[in-house]
Amino acid sequence: MAKEQVERPDIGQLQFLTVAEVAAMMRVSKMTVYRLVHSGELPAARVGRSFRVLREAVEEYLRGAYHDAG
Repeated sequence: MAKEQVERPDIGQLQFLTVAEVAAMMRVSKMTVYRLVHSGELPAARVGRSFRVLREAVEEYLRGAYHDAG
């Protein structure tokens, strides 16, 4: 029984953002980003006392949150 290999991206190719960078990108406050992280809506990695968020996770969150008002 062979194990199926899951292809994972090279960690060196991933771009991690600080909470401040995510807030600027989303044009919201840092507190809003912290709320999203703590609620689990925005996945993040804890590094020491701070968080790092994958740029891809932010983009995915924004795509999912997009609402067509038309």
